[in-house]
Amino acid sequence: MKDKAGSSLERMLSVLDLFSEQTPLWTAEAIIEALGVSAPTGYRYVRTLVDAGLLQRGTDSHYHLGARIIVLDHCIRMGDPVLQQGLPFMAELVEKTGFECVISALYGTQLVDTHREYSKAPAALSYGRGRPRPLFFGAAPKVILACMGSVPLRRMFAQHAKEIAAAGLPSEWTAFRRYFAAIRKAGYYFSEGELESTLAAVAVPLQKADGHVLGALSLVTTVPRMAMVDRRKLTDLVKRTAHDIVSRIP
Repeated sequence: MKDKAGSSLERMLSVLDLFSEQTPLWTAEAIIEALGVSAPTGYRYVRTLVDAGLLQRGTDSHYHLGARIIVLDHCIRMGDPVLQQGLPFMAELVEKTGFECVISALYGTQLVDTHREYSKAPAALSYGRGRPRPLFFGAAPKVILACMGSVPLRRMFAQHAKEIAAAGLPSEWTAFRRYFAAIRKAGYYFSEGELESTLAAVAVPLQKADGHVLGALSLVTTVPRMAMVDRRKLTDLVKRTAHDIVSRIP
């Protein structure tokens, strides 16, 4: 059983989970109501998080995430081994192809882009670093999901039935598993207009020899530009680059 201090700390940190793209501002009263805690406890949580720089109070008594988050994001970038090793290779891919290069990763059940290397003619991507992407649309999440073991993939299948149906994926487990097994066997996935109607992408997994998946490496461009390239050569290029990045990560 968790001790009282541990459970209280978890509840306080859960305040941060309330903040999202849809609800970036909260009053202390709304936080208290959402957590279902007493007023003294809720105000103490908010005050502690403000003192830590994780929350900041605006002039209208609403709270938003604090500047400490920005500092921590910088530390994440500096400490992420995939970015440490991958940035030069991403820049090289952009130089060779003229496409956008993106690294994405799965954190729990959220798929986020951790870095985007821009080309001279940037594609109009709606998603960027830190903005959660749909789990079942687009090349990056599909190559990551394809590398999952049967147990975690089945858990995803059970937890996200509505999203899976909305993405037009198989609604029966055996067919769903076969769909991703085919992607895993191919070692890449091409998407056209899935996440954004005007864009196409090819993604490969960043996967270590022991099977651990660090994320996905993608090249993104417009659908017409993708139609003009040799897809086999492009895929081989992205695969080689992913291998070069992963081979340098301890």
